[in-house]
Amino acid sequence: MPSSTTWWAQTPTNARWTAAGATLIGAALAVVSYFVWTSPDNPVSPISTINRVNVFAERVDRIVEERGELLGQVVELRTELAAVETDLAAARGEATDAEERLQQLERDAAPGREASPDRPSQPATSASGPDDQPADRPSDPAPEPTPGPTPITAPSKAEIVNPENEYFGMYTAQAPFNWSTLDDTASKIGYAPDSVGYFGGFDEAFRANAVTRSWERDMLPILTWEGRPIKAGNDVVVEPDYELKDVLSGQYDAYLTQYAKDIAATGLPLGIRLNHEMNGTWYPWTEQTSRGEPINGNSKGEYVQVWRYIHDIFEREGANEHVIWIWAPNIINNLPAAHRDVEFLRALYPGDEYVDWVGASGYLRPPYRAENDFSFDYTYGATLDQLRQIADKPIFLAEVGASETGGHKPGWVRSFFDGLADPANDDIVGFAWFSLAVTSYVEGERATNDWRIDSRADSLAAFREGVARPENDFGLIPV
Repeated sequence: MPSSTTWWAQTPTNARWTAAGATLIGAALAVVSYFVWTSPDNPVSPISTINRVNVFAERVDRIVEERGELLGQVVELRTELAAVETDLAAARGEATDAEERLQQLERDAAPGREASPDRPSQPATSASGPDDQPADRPSDPAPEPTPGPTPITAPSKAEIVNPENEYFGMYTAQAPFNWSTLDDTASKIGYAPDSVGYFGGFDEAFRANAVTRSWERDMLPILTWEGRPIKAGNDVVVEPDYELKDVLSGQYDAYLTQYAKDIAATGLPLGIRLNHEMNGTWYPWTEQTSRGEPINGNSKGEYVQVWRYIHDIFEREGANEHVIWIWAPNIINNLPAAHRDVEFLRALYPGDEYVDWVGASGYLRPPYRAENDFSFDYTYGATLDQLRQIADKPIFLAEVGASETGGHKPGWVRSFFDGLADPANDDIVGFAWFSLAVTSYVEGERATNDWRIDSRADSLAAFREGVARPENDFGLIPV
């Protein structure tokens, strides 16, 4: 009978117990291995791998979200910086004006000036005394009076409304309070503009130096006057303190009256583009959305009422003698279907007796529709037809620009000047180019459009060639 002993156990009983123990130990190790393998803390387990993937995905989401927030903060900081720079430039302009006034007062107080009722002449001195001049010695000739500053002159309102030449205007950073960017762009074009655009809000007093500084350069100032705070974001439509009915209730009467008085006191003409692009859906003075819902608490008909209300205050204070009122909707191409009908636009027109120029904002801007052939006619044609149906007024293209996105800008610029040269558009009295680069949201996506005239060499060359064309009759002065 063979022995049942093994090398690790000397008796059969011990061998069986040893085998059983080994089996238990193996089972225990298997159980432990299973739990270790499936534990979330095991770096090689499937569950751990899934957890790590989930954690990684969450981190990626957080990073993307934080990046978006940081980009938004950068845009806001850039906007705030631009506003601070504008305020600084305005303060410098006001300081320059104050210095000029001080110098004039010093000149007026200098010896040799003629006496006036509030500045009596000096009494004659006695001929006696050791330091006096001999009585028969002729006195030194009186110094020549220092000439005062040249008075600021400007054409009459009637001459501006129906000009001999078309206006070429520009919006640039900080002008008319600082001319550096405008002058730099003008030097590249070869011609100085004869109009300058700038913006103001209902929380700002009238800035007379914007008008005086412009006319010192023989430039027509055009104020885009917005019924909201000047620093409001372009993506903010709801402004509870600036509903149209607030103006009609008299809440802003004191402000509007003083504004009109200050314009009359300045005594120089300016264009005012009040609450522009009213046929869109992106400003708090818009009456309704594409679905007919009210915007910012406004009601249908209030836009026209507000325009007339402000116009009448200006008439009472004598300001309308100097103001060219510019009613300028947005081009209709990309508006909601309900806003593209001529009757919709007609309902927003204040009336011929309240408007001097009609106009439009019109850009070459993405996204581009399939039917867009990047021409003057596609951009402005349908809108010009509606303007001419609504009013028989001179037309001023009050805000113009073209994006570099897509590479269509040089060709569009050439077509733009072709359109201005067309005899069918002889009622267009000028345009103002928005020569800035702006970051904004387009269909929910943040995008930067470079509207500047000199954004690229080929775009600048097309503009320079177009503005110099004699048939466009701008009458500009070379620089």
